[in-house]
Amino acid sequence: MTLDYITYLISVGLQSVQEYMALHVLMCLVPAFFLAGAIASLFSKESVLKFFGADAPKYVSYTVAAVSGCLLAVCSCTVLPLFAGIYKRGAGIGPATTFLFSAPAINILAIVYTAKILGYDLGIARAFTAITLSVLVGLVMSFAYEGKVTERKSIKTFGEEEHRHNVELFVLLIAVLVAPELMSSWGWKYTTQLLAWAPMIGITAFLSFKWFSKEELESWMGETWFLIKQITPLLLLGVFFAGIAVVVLPKEYVAALVGGNSLTSNFISSVAGALMYFSTLTEVPIIKALTLLGMGEGPSLAMLLAGPALSLPNMIVINRIMGAKKGMTYISLVVLIATVSGYIFGVMFV
Repeated sequence: MTLDYITYLISVGLQSVQEYMALHVLMCLVPAFFLAGAIASLFSKESVLKFFGADAPKYVSYTVAAVSGCLLAVCSCTVLPLFAGIYKRGAGIGPATTFLFSAPAINILAIVYTAKILGYDLGIARAFTAITLSVLVGLVMSFAYEGKVTERKSIKTFGEEEHRHNVELFVLLIAVLVAPELMSSWGWKYTTQLLAWAPMIGITAFLSFKWFSKEELESWMGETWFLIKQITPLLLLGVFFAGIAVVVLPKEYVAALVGGNSLTSNFISSVAGALMYFSTLTEVPIIKALTLLGMGEGPSLAMLLAGPALSLPNMIVINRIMGAKKGMTYISLVVLIATVSGYIFGVMFV
């Protein structure tokens, strides 16, 4: 490999980063980071996690387990300690594994970013499939390994410990996040979008200062900055190497392995996603690069489901927490469900 070729690849990677920042940072990632930071700091984790206890009705525990990743703003690196905590504190293996599978996949940042970069069809499919099929994973694990059903009692109403303006803030931040995409679909020019978007930010900022204390705002900004520091460098690195991959990888090779929509291509994509380590959001630019090389829509969904849920380090930890038998059952279920989901998605929507 000559020096000129290496220089060329570096320039390609830097160009990919430049294009990405111009298109997606201001109106996509920045609002998403503020939203995720608000969820992480202002929504009490205890008010969600208490639903996994033995006194929670099964229909409640599975429902909360399937959707709480959105409220908890967990990523692939934080879901394992949360899972270990609720599992060791007495949560059933069913709700616990439902949470383990669903939470990283429906991280608010991941869903928004997937929809923006890979298309709303894949973004919605990722969220819907992760939520619904995570319950199936939990039910299978419960049927296989829970010997007896404990008596379950009623629980307190969700939200008693929350700030009374959390819901209003959440709605405002969602509006700030989706407004640019709506305005773009209406054909508005970028300058017009900014002029309409700026007052929304001003109103949100004004009401935030009015509704929340200084300590709450500092906590919110602290969580937002933590997410930015944790995710952005890895994300930009992923974009950089994804840009290089488009140039280096032969299209014929990618198309042969994960092109089209066969069960084999979906299985290969699921296994590859399970073995690789994806930091939060980095799976999206990588999959985007692979789609440009011929990766099918079905295998893309399969990797989106298996990638955040599993990695080699995750598998080691999961097996230590649950034991090898339960751990390998869970890992096999995730790969199987990702494969089948990708194949069905490819058949129905492509």
